Amino acid sequence: MEALVLIHTLRAALESGDFSVLSVRLADTHAADLAGALAEFSTAHQWQLLSCFGLSTQAEVFSYLPEEQQVELAHTVRRQDFTAVIRQMSSDERADLFNKLSDAQKQALLPALAQAERDDILSLSSYSEGTAGAIMSSDYAMLSPDLTVTQAIEVLRNEAPDKETIYLSYVVDQDRILIGALSLRELILAPTHALVDDVMKHDPIHVKVDTEQEEVASLVAKYDLIAIPVVNAQGQLVGIVTHDDAMDVAAAEATEDFHKTATIGKLEGSVKDAKISLLYRKRVVWLVVLVFGNIFSGAGLAAFEQIISQHIALLFFLPLLIASSGNAGAQSGTLMVRALATGDIKLRHWGKMLGKEVLVAGLLGLTMALAVYALGYWRGGLDIALVVAGTMLIVVLVGSLVGLSLPFLLSRFGMDPATASGPLITSIADVAGVVIYFSIASWYLPTLL
Repeated sequence: MEALVLIHTLRAALESGDFSVLSVRLADTHAADLAGALAEFSTAHQWQLLSCFGLSTQAEVFSYLPEEQQVELAHTVRRQDFTAVIRQMSSDERADLFNKLSDAQKQALLPALAQAERDDILSLSSYSEGTAGAIMSSDYAMLSPDLTVTQAIEVLRNEAPDKETIYLSYVVDQDRILIGALSLRELILAPTHALVDDVMKHDPIHVKVDTEQEEVASLVAKYDLIAIPVVNAQGQLVGIVTHDDAMDVAAAEATEDFHKTATIGKLEGSVKDAKISLLYRKRVVWLVVLVFGNIFSGAGLAAFEQIISQHIALLFFLPLLIASSGNAGAQSGTLMVRALATGDIKLRHWGKMLGKEVLVAGLLGLTMALAVYALGYWRGGLDIALVVAGTMLIVVLVGSLVGLSLPFLLSRFGMDPATASGPLITSIADVAGVVIYFSIASWYLPTLL
């Protein structure tokens, strides 16, 4: 069902007061689509509509709502109703929501949960943000190595309703040490009398609870895993990170990098729902910093006032040259930031990449110099054409090398290389372009006067 039709259906139910048909008419609607439609309504109406569905559907739709609306619902819905929804949520989503609640909400929620649920939610919510422990789920299928294939299938059949996935099971010894992994396909195709220990894959790919979530997502993507097991310092299995959670991390990291390339920084939540004060705070700092950085461009113009007054045609090409330098730097910087983020290149590869960039940027600069030479000749004669073409070659080369080197430099000092992109590289390239341009003009043109 299309979003507008879905919203209209929900609004019609609110206006008529007849909610009995919603669970039937929307039975085949995906929870994500339903959550997207509910997000357009007030909190009171959201819960009024949600309560028309079964408890499992309520929990699934609730998990797709924006975090801000989840917290608001948790604050307004009756505790017993909210607790019932919490119990139906997956363990990782439950822990994520718990971390967003106020202390008062947490204290009110915990007594309403069973002891096992309290222990689980407190355990999962205790891990540092941005680590595997913070995004893992405790709803995983676990097998013993001494089970037969028939027994293992029976175990999975009984456990399936309570597990996030049974397509991949993990084998542990009597001390819960992770020793193997086994897919459902491998289990079904194996001889019924074979032992799990005989058909499982030993020493599976895994991560520790303190592994950074970006690395977890990278491993899941690299090895095309349905899920990746998480172990503690003793090697005991404590959870799994599923493919969908890993992809959520990857999407969040990509969004954060995009924001940083514009020197905005990490922006929690959606841009649509962000407050004006938050957007202002996220953008103002770097803009002010870059204002003072660009003062050097003005100082450069002032320093070369005499040569500019003698050859006024030079000003015609100034925007073109500094823009070309900034564009070349932004291209190079974007390539390096992404390559560093994906692990395609490491800090030790700087020398190799520098040599390659010199050749590529040199060719690009030469091509652009030839293109601008004719324009320089037409606008200012041979002398201006030579200055403009020579400057174009050098500023493209310099801008590209700045764009390449700055992400490496920031990474070397433990900073996020994404900060090097966009306005920062452009501002540095602008200043360099002004100085290079008029330095060449001052060196070459006065000899012809």
